[in-house]
Amino acid sequence: MHTVHGQLQGLKPSQLKQLQRLYHQRLPGDCLTTPEFAQRLAAISTDLAKPVCAYINRRGQVIRVGVGTPRQTQIPPLELPRYGASRLSGIRCVATQLKNNPPGTSALTAMAIQRLDALAALTLTGSGFRRRGGGDVGYVKQAYLANLVPNTHEASWTVSPPLSLDALARRDFLAMVEELEAEFQREFVAQQVEGDRDRVLIVGMRTAELDAQQFEDRLAEVGRLVDTAGGIVLQTLQQSRSRPHPQTVVGSGKVDEIALTVQTVGANLVVFDRDLSPAQVRNLEKRIGVRVVDRTEVILDIFAQRAQSGAGKLQVELAQLEYNLPRLTGRGQAMSRLGGGIGTRGPGETQLETERRAIQRRISRLQQEVDRLQAHRSRLRQQRQHREVHSVAFVGYTNAGKSTLLNVLANAEIYTADQLFATLDPTTRRIAVTDENTSEVRQFVLTDTVGFIHELPPALIDAFRATLEEVTEADALLHVVDLSHPAWQSQIRSVMGILSDMPVTPGPILLVFNKIDAVDGETLDFAAEEYPQAAFVSATEGFGLTTLRQRLLQLIDYAVVGTD
Repeated sequence: MHTVHGQLQGLKPSQLKQLQRLYHQRLPGDCLTTPEFAQRLAAISTDLAKPVCAYINRRGQVIRVGVGTPRQTQIPPLELPRYGASRLSGIRCVATQLKNNPPGTSALTAMAIQRLDALAALTLTGSGFRRRGGGDVGYVKQAYLANLVPNTHEASWTVSPPLSLDALARRDFLAMVEELEAEFQREFVAQQVEGDRDRVLIVGMRTAELDAQQFEDRLAEVGRLVDTAGGIVLQTLQQSRSRPHPQTVVGSGKVDEIALTVQTVGANLVVFDRDLSPAQVRNLEKRIGVRVVDRTEVILDIFAQRAQSGAGKLQVELAQLEYNLPRLTGRGQAMSRLGGGIGTRGPGETQLETERRAIQRRISRLQQEVDRLQAHRSRLRQQRQHREVHSVAFVGYTNAGKSTLLNVLANAEIYTADQLFATLDPTTRRIAVTDENTSEVRQFVLTDTVGFIHELPPALIDAFRATLEEVTEADALLHVVDLSHPAWQSQIRSVMGILSDMPVTPGPILLVFNKIDAVDGETLDFAAEEYPQAAFVSATEGFGLTTLRQRLLQLIDYAVVGTD
């Protein structure tokens, strides 16, 4: 029994059978429709006093029949054939409409979301019309033909002037589609990027607690995260709401806009700027038709790429499993995450398709390993304390320049890059500094820690507790700030918020403003006035490093005196 979709309330069994019989129709491949099929569709629509849509593939088979507008009867994205940005879906829609107007924006948007080969809109001679004696006129008054046109920036389509049914049926449909797809291919090749990189659409949702600047900074940071993870940001969409929609975060109209933009720009991944519940991901993927991930999942993916040591990989796997465990139920197609791309990498990826109990056992084993890692780091710290070697831990927002600063202070060779979370594994280096007051050479250790970020995912905080203990156990902290970043004040607040939430209160903190070579004088003066005790350096240019070394000695002395 073939399924009839859409607005079926109040239909008689005989009317449903008429609709189901449409599935048995077979149209010539080179015709968009035949006069006979169009008149039959229009007759049913007139009888129902409702619009009717028939979806037909290129073999001329009717694959979907629905009662309602193209928007109300459209094929869910996940049920559409897989096609690239250079192709159409291979499906056309012949739709009736009760008003004698060209197809509206809603119908054209539905066409674009589904990337239909064409939309033929048939207007009727009048509701309640019955066939006249000779049967010459039929039920179709006139028709409009709509199709997509290539445009990588916005949804674009063209709608014909009113056509007679015979003129519509005489159109060489296959030639029209081949010409269109050749244009899409040329446009796609001109815009094509590396095939192994995700093409990302970012979606931001602003609520009342965020002002305009904070929201823009947040979206910019998500863009940096996507870039660091290896994706390419094609476009960003925004919406303001008093609170997130419980099912889809953004409103229904915005979901349609996202789906339309995905098809228009050729995105294969949608990234939201906030955490999503499993139900929200499931609902969004069903309506949009591509993978949907949240900010935390992008961060976890970056960590999976950056972890080099066994300890780092262990902690990343634990974080991934703890994050994904409550999200296993109902993931559907999204549970198969071995295809590559953002949100799919890492040592924990294959665990997502195992039973929940097996994952829980794996988490328990990993937590035991992390406990052993904590014990090992604790013994190393005790050895340093026994030798009276003091330690300073570098903290700060990701990409503030902590690793670069450690490299120049301790002649280390830590990997650095202008990326978020460029280094993940903690690194400890010994440094010798001559005290200018006593000429004594004093030694202590510097430890580079994982970078912080606004709303650091709880799964990471828990999994990286062995690493973060380097912060709480250090004698003092060096809080490195990228003064050239537009949101440097917000980043300071984020880092201090994370430090204040730690179970053990860290030692004294020296604020160090980095990258002063890329800052104007007004910003420097403002930062110096707001934070008179801070140090100002440029790790890449070598500015202020001599003064910083002496400030480090003073910081350690202050920390040691404070603990005596």
